[in-house]
Amino acid sequence: MEIKRAGAQPSGKGPADWFTGTVRIEPLFSPPEPARAGGALVTFEPGARTAWHTHPLGQTLFVTSGCGWVQRDGGPVEEIRPGDVIWFPPGEKHWHGATATTAMSHIAVQEKQNGSPVDWLEHVSDEQYVEGGAR
Repeated sequence: MEIKRAGAQPSGKGPADWFTGTVRIEPLFSPPEPARAGGALVTFEPGARTAWHTHPLGQTLFVTSGCGWVQRDGGPVEEIRPGDVIWFPPGEKHWHGATATTAMSHIAVQEKQNGSPVDWLEHVSDEQYVEGGAR
């Protein structure tokens, strides 16, 4: 058994290669192999978002606070709020983040395949983000 005490794992800034805007990532769990699942609490300041990306084994988001947006490639931007649970199937290109005016936090859970839980792609442009949010 292993207990990770609150505050024992340092949070970090979301890398600019993967995020637009101010993002904080707080690791929650990442057990050693053969376990594959890992999770983090991710907080997006208003206007912040991920780049487009996919997950080889899918991803589940649990919205904990604020108001955000999610979009899968080719689909509409959807609003997400606390209590919402979002599932992205394996390989589905998508992004997620805060709205333009409201911060949002979610717990993200995904599994690793061949050592990686995510494949990062291009950034969501300001035009895509603003147009999507204007709905």
